[in-house]
Amino acid sequence: MMKKLVAGTIALTIAGAGLALAQQMPSRDFARWRPSAEDSAAFTDARIAALKAGLRLNADQDKLWPAVESAIRDLAKLREERRKQMADRMEARRGDRSERADDRGQRPDMIARLRRGADALSTRGAAMKKLADAAEPLYQSLDDGQKHRLTMLLRMGRHDGRRGEGFGQWRRGERSEEHTSELQ
Repeated sequence: MMKKLVAGTIALTIAGAGLALAQQMPSRDFARWRPSAEDSAAFTDARIAALKAGLRLNADQDKLWPAVESAIRDLAKLREERRKQMADRMEARRGDRSERADDRGQRPDMIARLRRGADALSTRGAAMKKLADAAEPLYQSLDDGQKHRLTMLLRMGRHDGRRGEGFGQWRRGERSEEHTSELQ
């Protein structure tokens, strides 16, 4: 009798826990928070300020900072534009699907997607080259402690545990085509 009581209690506990978890799960219709353009700009400003403060630049190094900051901001602006374009494309696809409820909705042409991806990589590559050109004089002037802090600051900005990819690579969850190089 005692075994049946214990087995019944365990079964009810497991079933109850499953129901409790099911009630806590957000629905698939739950909208994820997405940062606004103002949020992104504020986060970029904060990260740039943190990076500069963490490096503790001397007077000579501080003169080299504006070019680096400008290149970081250009990359952030490019990332924000790309995010907006992607959101607009997704919204257009959702609209197409609702108009054609009987049809599954066609995906964009594979060749068009390849070309769009290649254009995005070229644009991002040019912006990263600009950053590398701007950052090289500053990086060469950093002492070993500053270089170590730079590496740590870039890693701290990542949420997925991967190595830092360079100045301005702070936001995660972006498509892999946007991650094209790593800072060694």
